[in-house]
Amino acid sequence: MEIKWLEDFLCLVDTRNFSRSAEVRATTQPAFSRRIKALEEWVGATMFDRSKQPISLTRAGEQFRPIAEEVLRRLFQGREDIRQTGNSTANTISFSATHSLSLTFFPSWIRNTEEHMGILQTRLDSNQVGNCVQALLRGECHFMLCHTHPSVSINLPEDHFVSLKVSEDRLLPVSAPDKKGNASQFLPGSTKKPLAYLAYAETSAIGRAVDFMLANHSDRPELDRVFESHLAGVLKTMSREGRGLAWLPESQILNELDSGALVLSGDDTWSIPVDIRVFRSLEPLPRAAEEFWTFLNDAEPTSH
Repeated sequence: MEIKWLEDFLCLVDTRNFSRSAEVRATTQPAFSRRIKALEEWVGATMFDRSKQPISLTRAGEQFRPIAEEVLRRLFQGREDIRQTGNSTANTISFSATHSLSLTFFPSWIRNTEEHMGILQTRLDSNQVGNCVQALLRGECHFMLCHTHPSVSINLPEDHFVSLKVSEDRLLPVSAPDKKGNASQFLPGSTKKPLAYLAYAETSAIGRAVDFMLANHSDRPELDRVFESHLAGVLKTMSREGRGLAWLPESQILNELDSGALVLSGDDTWSIPVDIRVFRSLEPLPRAAEEFWTFLNDAEPTSH
């Protein structure tokens, strides 16, 4: 049995889609499927019901899930504890954060925290939300930072992990301005002239929140999906270049909105309120990380 099989298993539990999991795990779908099959043969039971989409766990898979999570968490946490032999490393607070929060929110958030706690030793790994979740499950970081929305499950067991809301944000529909400074794309569009839509890839939690809003909005949006990426930064660049409409975190586009490089492409009914939350394991963390968590518990969430 290989460690990567357990990581594959938990990734598939998260995405419930073989092709999406293969993309997250940076491999081909046939190779990913073979590794899942090898794990099932090692366990001696079929752990995924493949008869319908999205796939679901069988009873055996439900029983195996907490075992896989616990094995990986203990293994990687043990490795981290061994690595923290020096005082400098032991005092480092490690984070895993989504790309969109790593670029703009995290630096200012940590700076504001240091105004109260003093200079902190920190490490930040930036990745897709699925990989951030796996990093926290494996004990490779103390905290995970991501956007959350009621329609999107983060897939962290509530009996092992807790979270705090540290800020509020909004996903805003924006596009480049036309020559008069107005939005070049404006919702809901029309059947004769659908709006060019810059979408998030299926692996994006933000994208799932946008999909939920579009599916439940009172007005039917007419969108032509012309481009997709899991990176909000890429969608922002494409939108600024006039390639279409995108839903972007307000925290990431404040400068562009102020300068007029991007303009709103819909009224308030098309914006999506989201929270920025920090997740951690319920297991004891090193002293510096626990002190940081205590400060977060006492602090008031911020907003943009």
